[in-house]
Amino acid sequence: MMLRLALALSLAPMAAQAADCRDIDFDGASYTICEVTLGEDLRLFHSGPDGAYGSFRNLNDSLAAQGQALGFAMNAGMYHRDLSPVGLYIEERNEISGIVTSDGPGNFGLLPNGVFCIGETFRVIESRAFKEDRPECRFATQSGPMLVIKGELHPKLLPESDSLYVRNGVGVSEDGTRAVFAISNAPVNFHAFARFFRDELGLADALYFDGNISRLYAPGLDRHDAGFPMGPIVGTVVPKE
Repeated sequence: MMLRLALALSLAPMAAQAADCRDIDFDGASYTICEVTLGEDLRLFHSGPDGAYGSFRNLNDSLAAQGQALGFAMNAGMYHRDLSPVGLYIEERNEISGIVTSDGPGNFGLLPNGVFCIGETFRVIESRAFKEDRPECRFATQSGPMLVIKGELHPKLLPESDSLYVRNGVGVSEDGTRAVFAISNAPVNFHAFARFFRDELGLADALYFDGNISRLYAPGLDRHDAGFPMGPIVGTVVPKE
């Protein structure tokens, strides 16, 4: 009887849960992080039948029709006015937008920039290295600049910079089994944000997603940031309660 009960419980669908999200203070600033492991269903999202989702609410409504929900989510890369991705974007192994490796204006063009890849492991890879030796990615999004590259801060990030914004990004563990998504809870500069990934979280590779429009959906923290429509979104998918 106990064996049958244990088996039934092991086969039962998992209840919807928020990702492992929590607040951390570092060097006088507050950040929220959400950690995801390879065992979780992490995906990138952009469009549904009616076009770009644009918001966590629209994406959650779409998932609800399939009996699913977001465990957590955040914006996941830069986008044009029509919400189309800037640079590489891959969804379910389908390349929607091609990689861009030339320098250019804005944060995206502050080389080196990089690609966040969800495949057999999680990886953050400098864009030119990605193009030269392209890994298999079920999902991928390009953004920039890189924040941390093999344990070193991006060389153009200045400690004294007065460019302060709420910022978000992602870093990965060395073995690729863990991705850590972070958002600052107050404006910070690039250097401080990069140091948070390297010195506080201990992550050797980290990528900037965006600033100013940065938003987080973390139901476990009762948080659902609103704002302008978004392009790419990253999040975990869980069964709907």
